[in-house]
Amino acid sequence: MINIDKQVDYWFNSASDDLESAKLLIVNKRYLHGLFFCHLVIEKAIKAIVVKQTQEIAPRSHNLLYLAEIAKLAFSDEDEIFLGILMKYQLQGRYPDYQPNIPDNDKINNYLIKTESLLLWLQQK
Repeated sequence: MINIDKQVDYWFNSASDDLESAKLLIVNKRYLHGLFFCHLVIEKAIKAIVVKQTQEIAPRSHNLLYLAEIAKLAFSDEDEIFLGILMKYQLQGRYPDYQPNIPDNDKINNYLIKTESLLLWLQQK
């Protein structure tokens, strides 16, 4: 039997750590890596909710929409679009031949702010 509280804490603590990494990477103009970490932040936070909802270990999936469905999370249309955007950047870290377009600095900073906002929202669930 798994310790649910320990799993949830692990996922949320790891998400918070990854948010700090995303900030550092973006400040240092390592945009693709920063956006990859933004994806990790949301993935891990959703996995914390999955564990709470299912009382089981979260699946080894990186698909934010799939994980949100398992977690029974209802995102706004705008947030679902954002999750889709983030999923483009998680591929870059895993597949070297996948090269997504790098948004401009303002958009990247907005993505970082949105990531932080969604993390806070998920932590309240």
